[in-house]
Amino acid sequence: MAKITEFKGYTDKSKVPDIAKPETPPDPMIVNVQDGVPVVYPGCHGVGVRVVHPVNPKAPAENMGLVLFYVPPHVVLEPGSHPTEETYVIMEGEGEMTFHRYKKTVKKGDFIYLPPWCVHGIENTGTEILVVLICTSPPNP
Repeated sequence: MAKITEFKGYTDKSKVPDIAKPETPPDPMIVNVQDGVPVVYPGCHGVGVRVVHPVNPKAPAENMGLVLFYVPPHVVLEPGSHPTEETYVIMEGEGEMTFHRYKKTVKKGDFIYLPPWCVHGIENTGTEILVVLICTSPPNP
């Protein structure tokens, strides 16, 4: 059984992000996928929607990007890499991810952490749309 740990916040003050605290707390921006900005990836027939991202005026995050990526059956996003950290969260469907040294089947509920420069690609090997929440920090341009 996993040990449950208690949330402690930033106990090491040297690791607190250097973001000035405003005098008045900002309000949240509540958006949905229809508020996002569509994006296509070169050579891929899937489509992403930048929901929280610097290019979305309705949720212009500076230090993170959240993209919902819709991949039809048989569609492939060829492997590549980039200098940002990324996490794929499989929201619906199943597929196969290709990494530098191996391939791995992924399905709904899986979280895949991709360190900077990790080679990764994904293919929808199922019969339904594969929906992936892509979390990137900092956001890709």
